[in-house]
Amino acid sequence: MTLEGKLLIGQQAIKGKQIEIRAINPATDETLTPAYLGAGKEEVDQACALAEAAYGTYRETSKEDRAMFLETIASEIEAIGDDLIERGMAETGLPRARLEGERGRTCGQLRLFASVVRAGEWLDVRIDP
Repeated sequence: MTLEGKLLIGQQAIKGKQIEIRAINPATDETLTPAYLGAGKEEVDQACALAEAAYGTYRETSKEDRAMFLETIASEIEAIGDDLIERGMAETGLPRARLEGERGRTCGQLRLFASVVRAGEWLDVRIDP
């Protein structure tokens, strides 16, 4: 995993235009790289506009597509592998076992939500003859 210090807006990685933001390892006080330039009004407006546009399309997707989307997110988190755990340790000072547990819990919840979406019970549809 290579961190570039860019904002992800839509399908683009762009440099922010605001003040520099850096993570600091709380266990060592080491300043971590890369630096990120914060988002300004323009970037926030763009992200919000893209989210609003995506909502219209996403809300028309099937339960199966939504469930697969959640499962894909879980798989992609797991695919990052040890790099995610190591960066998390550097940024939080938390031990490996805790972060591995948090990653497992997060991916488990995403898959649980996928099964709930797939079942459709959250729609609370009733047929009352």
